[in-house]
Amino acid sequence: MLDISLSVNCLLKKDPTLQDLFYDPSIENLYSESNYFQSIVRSIVYQQLSGKAAKKIHERFINIFKLGKYPDPKDVLNISREKLRSVGLSHMKVDYVKNVAIYFIENPKVISTLDQKSDQEIINLISSIKGVGLWTVQMFLMFTLNRPDIFPVTDLALQKGYSAYFKKKNLVDPKKMLNHSKEWIPHRTTMSLYLWRYLEGPFEW
Repeated sequence: MLDISLSVNCLLKKDPTLQDLFYDPSIENLYSESNYFQSIVRSIVYQQLSGKAAKKIHERFINIFKLGKYPDPKDVLNISREKLRSVGLSHMKVDYVKNVAIYFIENPKVISTLDQKSDQEIINLISSIKGVGLWTVQMFLMFTLNRPDIFPVTDLALQKGYSAYFKKKNLVDPKKMLNHSKEWIPHRTTMSLYLWRYLEGPFEW
């Protein structure tokens, strides 16, 4: 389970030069999404979009169901593709969220035991859903299961924050970032959160 204060202290003991990265403790109030289906659908909506744009589309997505709550997998499966397209989802993302709905309906036992599985087991299971890639599962691991050692190197905002903090002229290759991140095991989620914030402010979720 993620403990940001503990992770910051451990990281500073290893490398005191990180002090300027951890100057503001406000990030310790991390929002956590308890609804697994909502978390994964939200991640799909947010794929390759700015936080503000994705947030608006996600709000429209929720409101189109007129339920007063988040739609469940059956709600998403039963709504028309046209209505989902009308909120700003691409054709592909409509397919993806419906694929997630089908997976949740057909695999209730798998879903109910996800929190008991390792990070890699969860990556293998959830990424088997067509349209759900590594980044989406990593967001799920970070913001829903609060796993402490996630470092999503394919995330552009993280690449920018990392490159800026370590004073690189160009974006650093994800493989090099991943290799460097081994120094921060098992606290890489905390590093991700602070590197996101370093350049662009808190991660919008």
